Amino acid sequence: MHEEMIKNSEEFCQELNIPYQVVAIVSGALNDAAAKKYDLEGWFPASNTYRELVSCSNCTDYQSRRLEIRYGQKKSEEQVKKQYCHLLNSTLTATERTICCILENYQKEDGVGIPEPLRKHMSGKEFLPFQNNPSIEGKGKKLKAWSFFPPSF
Repeated sequence: MHEEMIKNSEEFCQELNIPYQVVAIVSGALNDAAAKKYDLEGWFPASNTYRELVSCSNCTDYQSRRLEIRYGQKKSEEQVKKQYCHLLNSTLTATERTICCILENYQKEDGVGIPEPLRKHMSGKEFLPFQNNPSIEGKGKKLKAWSFFPPSF
């Protein structure tokens, strides 16, 4: 199940055509809760590096012991010794980091391309052009924060 969870995140990145790598975290770098951990890292071309987008951990019974999460059955009136269940933690993706990764990987000189699977959520748009051209509008001038995305107020 643990491998299936990281596979779901891999498929998500593949659909968005985001370059990525999966890293098995060495035991010395794990916290007390995780017995095994994978990180999925997306490629950020501006900094020429991979950065974490997903963390997927097998926490065995570490968390369930603290939360008293058990499983078991009753045999007549006697209680069978209940076992602590093993827990997995994962995100499909870290939303803000993934948006940054998309922006970096799809940026062109005049705007940002929209990955194919997201176009249906963007009214079919394939490209978001930049609203201002900083090289024309005066170097050294401070641009408004909403020059790319207009304010919603």
